[in-house]
Amino acid sequence: MKKAVLSIALALAAPFAWAQVSETTTTTTTTDATGTITEFSPGSAIVLKESSGPRHYRFGKTVTYVTRSGKVLDPDIVKTRVKVGVPVRVHYTGTGDNMVVDRVIVDED
Repeated sequence: MKKAVLSIALALAAPFAWAQVSETTTTTTTTDATGTITEFSPGSAIVLKESSGPRHYRFGKTVTYVTRSGKVLDPDIVKTRVKVGVPVRVHYTGTGDNMVVDRVIVDED
């Protein structure tokens, strides 16, 4: 009787003992770039004049605008301070034509 109970218990536990566990790791690399705004389309794209030439960046779903000291800018201030000719640093992910900005740092406080 004990052997029968033990056999049933092992038969029920066996699939769990040999089950495989898979794990997926995704790595996202973020980068900063510095330049002067040459084109700016709020909510769409920004072009920076960098030392290597002009670079085009797309905006992500949410973009945070901050000052160099980290103060978040409200939308009304963004309209007046973020414009062509202003030096900025952008924080983005991706490479080539797929550089997506999530943070714009205005190079002044």
